[in-house]
Amino acid sequence: MLKKLFSVRKILSYGLILSTIYACYGIYVKVHYWGFNFAPKQNANVWTIEAHINFEPNGEPIKVSLATPSTAKEFKVLEEDVIAPDYKVKKITQDGVKRYLLTSPAQKELQNIYYRVLLFDNINGKGKETAPQPKAPEKPYMDEQMAAVAQELLELAKPLEGDYPQKLIRLFNQNPPNPTVVSFLPLKKSQKDTVEAIRNLLALKNIPTRTARGIKLAESKKAFSPDLMLEAYIDKRWKLYNIQTAQIGLPEDFVIFQRGGESLMDVEGGENSSVQFSVLKSIHSSFNLAGKRAELAKQKSSFEYSIYNLPLKEQNTIKWLSIFPLAILVIVLMRNVVGIQTMGTFTPMLLSMSLVKTGFWQGLLCFAVIVGLGLIIRTLLSRLNLLLVPRISAVVIFVILIMESLTVFGYKMDWDIALSAVFFPIIIMAWIIERASITWEEDGPVNAGKEVLWSLVVAIITYFVICNEYIRHIMFAFNELNLVILFIVMLLGTYTGYRLTELRRFAPLVKGK
Repeated sequence: MLKKLFSVRKILSYGLILSTIYACYGIYVKVHYWGFNFAPKQNANVWTIEAHINFEPNGEPIKVSLATPSTAKEFKVLEEDVIAPDYKVKKITQDGVKRYLLTSPAQKELQNIYYRVLLFDNINGKGKETAPQPKAPEKPYMDEQMAAVAQELLELAKPLEGDYPQKLIRLFNQNPPNPTVVSFLPLKKSQKDTVEAIRNLLALKNIPTRTARGIKLAESKKAFSPDLMLEAYIDKRWKLYNIQTAQIGLPEDFVIFQRGGESLMDVEGGENSSVQFSVLKSIHSSFNLAGKRAELAKQKSSFEYSIYNLPLKEQNTIKWLSIFPLAILVIVLMRNVVGIQTMGTFTPMLLSMSLVKTGFWQGLLCFAVIVGLGLIIRTLLSRLNLLLVPRISAVVIFVILIMESLTVFGYKMDWDIALSAVFFPIIIMAWIIERASITWEEDGPVNAGKEVLWSLVVAIITYFVICNEYIRHIMFAFNELNLVILFIVMLLGTYTGYRLTELRRFAPLVKGK
């Protein structure tokens, strides 16, 4: 019983199952947390948002407070910095909002401060953020007249479409404006006044609200101010509302720069302050952002000890090494399952690598010329009755001379085909010629031709496997698959049944029965 459970094939099968589970887990982590993709050359948009603050100092010590975004569901912060000479800069958290606090002694000239943040992995969220129940909003102070107007506005909003925030937004955006709305707002109303008025009315209905400032991710030559939006806690979620259209959710290519808090920027010791934003898009490789994504997912240590943290030169080398196990699997299948005989075990794989360097058709032509001339020379050498080592050495030297001749001839004729000859492995080519000659002498020219032909066929199949950009990317990005290939190769080593070519060979015997 134990032998059946722990036979070689069973153990290898268990290993294959475990390696498959491990590979699936590794792929899930890399896709979900590191941002890897199954398609090659996947890029991510990185948006640079720059805030330009300027104000006139009034001769008093200066204190500037600027709200900043923090990593959220909709985007991640790659990096941020502040350019403010002669200012002390520190990060603080005020009312749950992260801010930069800049302080300086009294200044005389016009002040310019720049804040820059790089965001990536922006998604078009629905603006419905699940959150615990916030505390009940404070009722706004109103005199009797304003309280009566507020109640009238709530009654006027009831017939309108949508939930309460949408009803009020639609009421405040009616054209022509409702006289009751006009009386409830200041004479010189601003968007901020409208949001504040709607928040006060929603507070009367015990609906928690907060302001939000967002930025449209679109490159523009002109500086702009962030859009003011409203968030209300309804149905155990924070819902985002467009203050002009009453639409729920984030607009397309839009990020919330600041949530909560009463102000985007506060300036003490200055006057006539303003803040203007500009946006710039850049393209980054998903691999370049993988380290930052892993850090945000608290997997920094696992990324640091991965091959993706190596310099690009080493990564390019490993990228080719990662595809070799799949090429080996192709050869194992061709030899042990299909039953094809080749010149040496891994000769086709080396030839396929040469074809990658030379180009497909150029490589095939060079291979035919070198092997053809090599066989003629080997036939002449066999008449000299040389010993094995000197004979093979002579073939190697002749192969080198053929490659040199092809290179010179190709240079003079301006043919890239002949120049590709130098990429073929010299020793392997010499061994193919020697092996083909011996097979020719022992089994005849037909069998020798078959072995050379099948070696080339397997090399071509392997070439198309390792040359595929998608396959190369997947094997490098998800190198856990090589462990699965290892157990598949070992399991194929336990296969003792008929090969496909043998089934065809013995088919007449089966029919005879």
